[in-house]
Amino acid sequence: MRRRLLAVLMVLMGAAALLLCVPLADAYARGRTEHLLLQRRSEAVRFADLAARMRTAADRAELSAEIGRYAELYGAGVVVVDTAGETVARAGSGPASQAATDAGTEAGPAPGAPSAAADARRRALTGRSTDRLPTLRPWGPRTVVLAEPVGRDERVSGAVLLAVPTDAARRDVAVRWSLIATGAVAAFAAAALVAAGIARWLMRPLLDLDRAVERLAAGSLRARAVSDTGPPELRHLRQHFNAMAEAMADSMGRQRDFVADASHQLRNPLATLVLQLENVEPHIAPGPGLAEHSRALDEAERLEELLDGLLSLARVESAAAEPGHQDVAQAVRDRVTAWTPVFRAAGLHLTAAGLPEELPARALPDAAGRILDSLLDNAVKFVPRDGRVEVLAVRAGDGSAVVRVTDDGPGVPEDQLALLLRRFARSPEHQNVRGSGLGLAIADELARGSGGLLEVRGNVPRGLVVELRLPAR
Repeated sequence: MRRRLLAVLMVLMGAAALLLCVPLADAYARGRTEHLLLQRRSEAVRFADLAARMRTAADRAELSAEIGRYAELYGAGVVVVDTAGETVARAGSGPASQAATDAGTEAGPAPGAPSAAADARRRALTGRSTDRLPTLRPWGPRTVVLAEPVGRDERVSGAVLLAVPTDAARRDVAVRWSLIATGAVAAFAAAALVAAGIARWLMRPLLDLDRAVERLAAGSLRARAVSDTGPPELRHLRQHFNAMAEAMADSMGRQRDFVADASHQLRNPLATLVLQLENVEPHIAPGPGLAEHSRALDEAERLEELLDGLLSLARVESAAAEPGHQDVAQAVRDRVTAWTPVFRAAGLHLTAAGLPEELPARALPDAAGRILDSLLDNAVKFVPRDGRVEVLAVRAGDGSAVVRVTDDGPGVPEDQLALLLRRFARSPEHQNVRGSGLGLAIADELARGSGGLLEVRGNVPRGLVVELRLPAR
């Protein structure tokens, strides 16, 4: 969003700079053209006055001397013609003189010469002076022609044509345009810095709020928006968000405290009940009563496991620890070593081949080991005898650490896979297996609290694949 905001501001500022600089540059070019016209027109008027007073050879010599000095000084071409188009006097050499000569001929300009020169000659012979020149720009025109009538009204006896080089004028225009462009670039750069600061000022509270929402959604109830900059509306939004997060954290904290307190308080009377049931067992005669007593004792023990699971889940959800560095490969080696005797006693094969020397990741303290305990405990419960369970730990392409537990047990139907990470979830085929149904739910909470992900999918040809993905350090 910041890039889009900056792009919009840059486009607007660029358009404003162009709208200001282009008219300014064009106005200067027109003004410099007008200045050149006024300068050279005054000289043409003087030459026209000398030509009008020309009667003798001495007057012609004076006119020739004047236009010669002018042509030599300014590098211009000067031609004086009569009404028939015959050349009366001429001075200058080079392209400017040729342009003046072509404009002064009866046949008009040579091929490729500007038609404006011939127009200027025709206007002068009808008694009108040149009042406009082509606008001078750095790339041209290189020569402009202006004409002044000799005489006035019906007594026009000829015309004076000046072919004036525009090098100096075009150089002035180029210099001024360069200054305008430099000023525009400097102003645009300054405006861009101001726009970047404004965009940063506007976006900083939004980015901070976005990070706080992301942490809150990941389960960090202590996440708050801390940026106190930006417009008043965004500061008010930050205050409201923090108040909402505080209220939600307080509500969830009370709920978790209730679950933990209830679980803890129920464990003592339940333990007493189990103890009493065990003490009563020797006094029950064999028969239906003894079988019912055994079932009651099993249910009491199952309830005790359920309360332990609820207490563990409440502790995980309310944990105050922050994710830190953890060697996932070492955690896998330790847990596989600890569970190998259990699998051997259950008639199962547990393997963990090809583990890397080190697999660093970012997770809650001992999260990888605790999650792996839940996964291996589930495998012991549900994989039949002589089954195989394989643990694999690898580095993913995005840098995250992946722990994959694969078994060849009975598996779960595809439509029930999504239920396995829910609390107290069990498939209909495994309703009588011991356990609280909270093992995978606790593992999922640990994974999400570490910024990772726990996924369950079917194995081919049968069984389950449970994959834990933890972010890179």
